[in-house]
Amino acid sequence: MFVGLVRMNRLKRLAGASLIAVSLAACQGESLYGAKHLQPVSHDVRDKMQSLNMSKSSPVLVRIFKEEAELEVWRQTKGGKYALLETYEICKWSGNLGPKFKEGDRQAPEGYYTIRPAQMNPNSSYHLSFNLGFPNAFDRAHGRTGSHLMVHGACSSRGCYAMEDDQIQDIYAMGRDAFLGGQRAFQVHAYPFRMTAKNLVAHYDSPHIDFWHMLKDGYDQFDLTKIPPSVDVCGKRYVFNAKPDDPSDKFVPTEACPAYSIPRGLETAMSERQKRDNIYFQSRVAKLSAKKEKAAIAAAEAKAKAQEKEAAEIQKAALQQQEAVDAALSTGSVQPQASGAIGKTAAASKKMLGFFTNMLGNEAESKAAEFSANTAPSPVPASSLPKSKPIN
Repeated sequence: MFVGLVRMNRLKRLAGASLIAVSLAACQGESLYGAKHLQPVSHDVRDKMQSLNMSKSSPVLVRIFKEEAELEVWRQTKGGKYALLETYEICKWSGNLGPKFKEGDRQAPEGYYTIRPAQMNPNSSYHLSFNLGFPNAFDRAHGRTGSHLMVHGACSSRGCYAMEDDQIQDIYAMGRDAFLGGQRAFQVHAYPFRMTAKNLVAHYDSPHIDFWHMLKDGYDQFDLTKIPPSVDVCGKRYVFNAKPDDPSDKFVPTEACPAYSIPRGLETAMSERQKRDNIYFQSRVAKLSAKKEKAAIAAAEAKAKAQEKEAAEIQKAALQQQEAVDAALSTGSVQPQASGAIGKTAAASKKMLGFFTNMLGNEAESKAAEFSANTAPSPVPASSLPKSKPIN
């Protein structure tokens, strides 16, 4: 019986130890989880915020530039306007310049997206993340599809914007602190590149150029005011800082835009900037188009000359082969079977010549005829030819 009591006490101690171990493991897991999504911003970021007159809970704005592979975090200063706090190098983004169209195209989105607290993912498989909210109202109006498009860590992308873990740690913390400070949502502006007139000229022949000009309106308004614009969608396009002239009207993504206006001072500044940028864009594009057209014409002419030269060489070879056949037949130094084979070769050469002649058109045909007339041997009277010996 004593042995039984000892054994029972030992089992109880083992069970207790197991429960303690499980509890510790659970607590440690919660501690690590909590440390990941509740960590404060790094000391460097905190020091920069203080130097820029920003509070810990200042509202946030994020801007993304694909071509430059940069993600900017802007925060509101105590003066009310936003200032650039930090620029991070994007570790990876997938696809090409241009918007996302459909699920599975592995294209990172472009446009204006709104991030709310529910889109923050503290338990992401990619360290930390937040969902961009694709498709937004503009995307849906154009029938675009896709899901789970994120800004996240782990430096791996299939349609997302991927950062290093320490970078997303700070970005996530700044968004979290802004929510805790009262910001109900923050904007992400995702661009193909910095929306300058010079960069638009560099991509003037892209099929997305009209879309990018539209994005530039929002880019310019923020650049002029340093305050995130209000973003609406009507007539299947973005409008910024717009208010309907009739207060009863609303912006409906798939319906024509009602009459609207933007603040007078901003409208004047935008008009002046757009006028200047449009003049630059049109003049530069006109020069580039003329240069491109000239290069295309030169390339076409060079190709035509190369084809003409090749046709002439084929014609020359065909004529030489025919002359050889005629000479061999006239002397009787070739068997009929051999002459037939040579004749076929010559015929094939002439056939190829015809192909190139048709391809080059009437001009090449006339030049080929001229070449033939100048190089063909003069007719020889039949009486002057040596008589063929009979073949046994």
